[in-house]
Amino acid sequence: MTAGDAGGPPESAATPDGPATGSGAAASDDGPGERGPGGAAASATADEPPPGAPGAGSAAPGAAPAASSTAADSDDTIAIRLEQLILGADRRYTPFQAARSAGVSMDLAARFWRAMGFADIGQVKALTEADVLALRRLAGLVEAGLLSEAMAVQVARSTGQTTARLADWQIDSFLEGLTEPQDSGMTRTEITYPLVELLLPELEEFLVYVWRRQLAAATGRVVRAQDDDEMVDRRLAVGFADLVGFTRLTRRLEEEELGELVEAFETTCSDLVAAHGGRLIKTLGDEVLFSADDAGVAAEIGLRLIETMTHDETMPELRVGIAFGTVTTRMGDVFGTTVNLASRLTSIAPKDAVFVDQAFAEELGRTGDAPVSEAAAAAAEKAAAEATASGLTPELPTYRFALQPMYQRPVRGLGVIEPWQLTRRG
Repeated sequence: MTAGDAGGPPESAATPDGPATGSGAAASDDGPGERGPGGAAASATADEPPPGAPGAGSAAPGAAPAASSTAADSDDTIAIRLEQLILGADRRYTPFQAARSAGVSMDLAARFWRAMGFADIGQVKALTEADVLALRRLAGLVEAGLLSEAMAVQVARSTGQTTARLADWQIDSFLEGLTEPQDSGMTRTEITYPLVELLLPELEEFLVYVWRRQLAAATGRVVRAQDDDEMVDRRLAVGFADLVGFTRLTRRLEEEELGELVEAFETTCSDLVAAHGGRLIKTLGDEVLFSADDAGVAAEIGLRLIETMTHDETMPELRVGIAFGTVTTRMGDVFGTTVNLASRLTSIAPKDAVFVDQAFAEELGRTGDAPVSEAAAAAAEKAAAEATASGLTPELPTYRFALQPMYQRPVRGLGVIEPWQLTRRG
């Protein structure tokens, strides 16, 4: 009997990469009862809970009568077959048994599993040898002094959050698109198993390849940092790109149309940010957050986003806000006043425009990507013209961007700021 047989939610049969989910999962035939990872520690002298423990030997409240469970049993059988295919092993351990086999305390095992995003499952036999090995590896890194216990939990959490989203996307979008009604007359459920069987090794290899590439790029950025402090608190350009009038669109468009628009927006932003040397931090439906080490790179990305969306009739207008300054990076995200300022600049920017802060404008001037002021640019051009008239060949500055100061205005939480509008020069 699986966790799902006991009346838990359908998804409580198992997650692809770990223990069954759903805190309402009840006993298996092997006699659970105590809370698993994330629950109270099991007895140190027995693998099974004592007789009469909550849930021992009885189904969870609300369990469906056996006569009406035929369809559910069939779905559970397919789900278990898919789980065995994906995990490559059968269920053998309760959470307590897995922790003991890995040589870790139940408390630490619970922290690891919760950090990876897996729910409490009682003492259902839902874990495999791979789960034991994962616990053993994380604990081994702590014992060897390579990671602190807190850092090991962070590793589990960041990996769990990232891969959970990836897995959801692949199932909801990728596999769904590949299993549309087929000419063969097979149902989606019947097609899923052979499809996963074919895709699994290829997707696994691709995942490892992309992870190694991203790890190499991230390591390179750390190595290039000027000092230890800069590895955590770094000076970056941070930008937000926001679809104007998205709330109104949600009331007008069908769900499928809205999903296609968001997908197209995120794809366009992701491609442009990556192509010009930036990093896409996260997507928020109608908004994306990106960063770049260089202000000139961020400026190019911001303007390219506006130009691309403007020429796409299917897209609403876009506005972009970019700030430059010290940013705290943690678990792939960015935090700090600079990020907040970029968000506020986006909210006050008009449609099809890029607003930047004073520090960003100064950085563009320092690197020669934009003139410090239009008056200075005009003076430089006049001096170059006079030198040319005298038979000299002066080197005329080649500015890529122009900056126009806007009216100062108060913004929530940051006081009064002076935004600058960024455009292309010439």
